[in-house]
Amino acid sequence: MANCASCSAPLPPYADICDYCGSKHDTNFHGIHRYTVNRPLSDRICPHCNEHLQTINLKSAGKFFVERCEKCMGVFFDSGELPALLEKSVSHVYEINLKRIDTINQKNYKKNKTVRYIKCPVCHAFMQRTNFASRSGVIVDKCRDHGIWLDGGELLHLMEWKKSGGEMLHEQLRGGKENASINNRQKTQHENPSIKDKDFLSILWDACSGNSR
Repeated sequence: MANCASCSAPLPPYADICDYCGSKHDTNFHGIHRYTVNRPLSDRICPHCNEHLQTINLKSAGKFFVERCEKCMGVFFDSGELPALLEKSVSHVYEINLKRIDTINQKNYKKNKTVRYIKCPVCHAFMQRTNFASRSGVIVDKCRDHGIWLDGGELLHLMEWKKSGGEMLHEQLRGGKENASINNRQKTQHENPSIKDKDFLSILWDACSGNSR
């Protein structure tokens, strides 16, 4: 377990703020990327703190800009930026370590965490809470039009998840579901050739209108 650089108190896994002295710890980017903070502040607003976000240049493969709250260490990614950053940051993963994935998720699990819907830093509409990927253990806040918000420490969690083969596991599970869906459709068409070339909506329409044939 890491210790706070200011008061030496133990820090919970992926903690970004010390519970004892309140010191901030940059768990998202420390030791992962070289970065600079651009000025002036962004016009985007932190959904938790209602403060203007910093613009961070991660200097990953040139310029890579994200927005971060200096107070709570949450990070906002424009659409497509989070998968791109994970792809650039974690590579050469060849196996799935289920035990490691479960350990990462257990360390990050907060038993009594209050579920709260927050607003997009760009359009200020409420965002959707959704699981980032299979067994990632991270619920992200997603704006359909503008991007994804991660609370402090969640980016590091996702990087550890990917290093442990989490993304490979997600692709396998998704591929299995797609194959099962295709197999079920083929089975249905084989058992009832009369509906081979119909889609679901046309079948439903025929059934409701009495035109089934």
